Amino acid sequence: MNYKPTLADLRALSAIVTHRSFRKAADELALSPSTLSHMMRSLEANMGVRLLNRTTRSVAATEAGERLVTRLTPLFRDFDLALEEVNEFRGHPSGTLRINTSEIAARVLLDAAVPIFLTRYPDMSLDLVTDNRLVDVVADGFDAGIRLREAVPLDMIAVEFGGDTRFVTVASPAYLAAHPAPQTPDELKTQACIRFRLPSGKLFRWEFEKHGHELAVDVPGVLTLDHVELMAQAAAKGLGIAYVSDRTARPFLESGALVTVLDDWCPAIPGLCLYYPGHRHVPQGLRAFITVLTEVERHGR
Repeated sequence: MNYKPTLADLRALSAIVTHRSFRKAADELALSPSTLSHMMRSLEANMGVRLLNRTTRSVAATEAGERLVTRLTPLFRDFDLALEEVNEFRGHPSGTLRINTSEIAARVLLDAAVPIFLTRYPDMSLDLVTDNRLVDVVADGFDAGIRLREAVPLDMIAVEFGGDTRFVTVASPAYLAAHPAPQTPDELKTQACIRFRLPSGKLFRWEFEKHGHELAVDVPGVLTLDHVELMAQAAAKGLGIAYVSDRTARPFLESGALVTVLDDWCPAIPGLCLYYPGHRHVPQGLRAFITVLTEVERHGR
């Protein structure tokens, strides 16, 4: 076959297979879905093989398309790495830094680190993807991730910031006026609890520790949510007891809308970390972001 697809065509195919959607891939590539569809029809015609199975509602790779994208993924990674290494000769960072994080961590970054970073490095763009899933930052094309220290993979380099954190059990004064406050985690089994559903579909277990004694409780409840701030809001309305981070609970505690219970069962734990793989070249933009993050941490910004 003499035909050689362009890099743009192959990148487009990879994006479609990754997202399983023309629309999402088009958004990533800053193209219209119709343009992307035309590119794929031309690619398939020129290669003489079907790469995508399309229906009116979905798109998925054929066996040939899946095999091609699997082989291309490490090549794209090496290609981007090569450009990054050459880019370092410019003397200052440029390009896009992609970080996978959570909403809570993103709020912490937006307080100080992000504004300083973007002001100091005007040629850099920052793409913060807030996601409650624990993703493989390498496989999913991120430069780094941000999670609680305990959730960082052991083979990653971690940069701590923001100090320790706590998960606290909270309820409204009105709820506690009608229900006796639990004295031990086991007593939560008789309470109305506001549960959290993980992206995997599993319910989050509430974890407690006191004097070395650890407990994980599958709490009951008639209300289940998948957003921590909504859990705090629901608790503030008297709908039950919630288990959220102290950062999420703080404004409600300060206003008096919520109070803590089981305080002595909720110790501090290691807080947020930015993490990245240590076995590959660290992009210049990521090194610059880490520098800003450590400066902010050092000065208590």
